[in-house]
Amino acid sequence: MIKRMLIMLVLVGVVLGSVFGFKTFVDGKVKEFMSGMGNQPQTVSTTKAALSDWQPELEAVGSLRAVNGADLSLEVAGVVEAIDFQSGDDVEQGKVLLRLRDEDEVAKLKSLEAVADLSQITYERDVKQLAAKAIAQAIVDNDAANLRNYRAQVAQQKAIVDKKTLRAPFSGHLGVRQVDVGQYLAAGTVIVTLQALDPIYVDFLLPQQSLDKIKVGLPANVKVDTYPDKTFTGKITAINPKVEASSRNVQVRATLANPEHKLLPGMFATVDIDVGSAQRLVTLPQTAISYNPYGNLVYVVDDKGKGPDGKPMLVARQTFVTTGATRGDQVSVLKGVKEGDTIVTGGQMKLRNGVPLAINNKVLPKDDPNPRPLDN
Repeated sequence: MIKRMLIMLVLVGVVLGSVFGFKTFVDGKVKEFMSGMGNQPQTVSTTKAALSDWQPELEAVGSLRAVNGADLSLEVAGVVEAIDFQSGDDVEQGKVLLRLRDEDEVAKLKSLEAVADLSQITYERDVKQLAAKAIAQAIVDNDAANLRNYRAQVAQQKAIVDKKTLRAPFSGHLGVRQVDVGQYLAAGTVIVTLQALDPIYVDFLLPQQSLDKIKVGLPANVKVDTYPDKTFTGKITAINPKVEASSRNVQVRATLANPEHKLLPGMFATVDIDVGSAQRLVTLPQTAISYNPYGNLVYVVDDKGKGPDGKPMLVARQTFVTTGATRGDQVSVLKGVKEGDTIVTGGQMKLRNGVPLAINNKVLPKDDPNPRPLDN
């Protein structure tokens, strides 16, 4: 019995020893593997930090507005008798565009003119009789008052007749006609829009911090989505003398030449204003910057010489930077990077100080100072 128990204990010991030995072997291999993984090169994309001309500018969004623009209507009601324009016409100031029926008003005007003419004759006759001392001065004074009254009524009626005719208040380009001949128009009904398109205004807002950088006469470069490849150039012509208390913004207006009438009132526009002189700054793609609450940083690629295999040993070095203005896909770097440094532009999430690097620049992030949306 004792011999059997000894044999069983020996077998149990052998089994337990095998299990613990195997576990120790596996743990060692895992540790060895993880240790090796920590030294594996991480594949990243890179770029060379380069100096480029950087023009300080202010960016804003705004709306286009006609120098003169109005939705034309009449002050009085009536039936349309004649329309003297076509949709899309260019018209000169004063051109007759539309007439309402005015027979009743014209007839009343002629009646008042007749009464005024008679009053004029009566007044002139009584003036002669006063000179001959045939009538009293009071009669002549009454005749003069009546004459002024009738003339005023004639002028009033002429104004009513004139209100039956619509004339172009300024030269410009007509829009789409909204009424037809024979249609009854209530007072204030919009007949057509008239817009003076050349030149044209662009109104936009800038923060109050920008007031010391802008002045009347500065060039303004304007773009609209309709013509993504074209830049319209104008000049700042007015700066509002008041800052809006609710937003702390100031309204600015630039004037643009628009001889081809490509720009229309109401269009959304982006405005770039060059301020100051151009500078030479280190420029990087925006993807190279890791933005953090405690500071912005980049990974610089350091060359540690040749490795055992004869290839360059490249490692990552974390560096905090001070960034400046941005333009398109690019950002300017004021401190932390110098010209010629190799900077990681993709793959930063897996990096830390001292990590070996393998560079693959087959796919690079965009680095366009003036990117445009792709056409569908």
